[in-house]
Amino acid sequence: MIDVKATLAESEERMEMAAMFLEEQLARIRAGRANVAILSGVRVDSYGQMVPLNQVANVSTPDPRTIAIRPWDKKMIKAIEKAIMDSDVGITPENNGEIIRLGIPQPTEERRRELVKQCNKIGEKAKIEVRNVRSDIKDKLKKAIKDGLSEDNEKDAELELQKLHDKYIKKLDELLAAKNKEVMTV
Repeated sequence: MIDVKATLAESEERMEMAAMFLEEQLARIRAGRANVAILSGVRVDSYGQMVPLNQVANVSTPDPRTIAIRPWDKKMIKAIEKAIMDSDVGITPENNGEIIRLGIPQPTEERRRELVKQCNKIGEKAKIEVRNVRSDIKDKLKKAIKDGLSEDNEKDAELELQKLHDKYIKKLDELLAAKNKEVMTV
């Protein structure tokens, strides 16, 4: 027989993963403000191995429009610069011999609208995942009735599942609203 509490816990965990995915993806979207998360996908060739940028340099934001990258090994400056140019960050690095600076440009109104659409598309993927989790667990509960789960327990579990679903959809909407506000703020 199915363990209802364990099944609901599993569904909540999967919904939480969808929310974490959305947060991670939204952090990578440039909103005109310097954010070191936009460099999280940049990998640098360090002595024959591709490693994340933060393993070969200190990445910081000295002001809201600048990201500063200070390599621990000065010989790595060219490799870091090349990695940033080859990545999809879309910002040309400035190098003064010791520090690489990335100036974050102010996005245009049109670009802001594109970014909001991009955020909403990612948000919809996360919502679909939450809905799929609900659907999967509902199916499991329906099958569990045949295995001896009482209909009352199944209905209670479905209500609990719906509450979880609503909670996470609300959380995703709040994350999206906050990011959209950030993107549209000049």
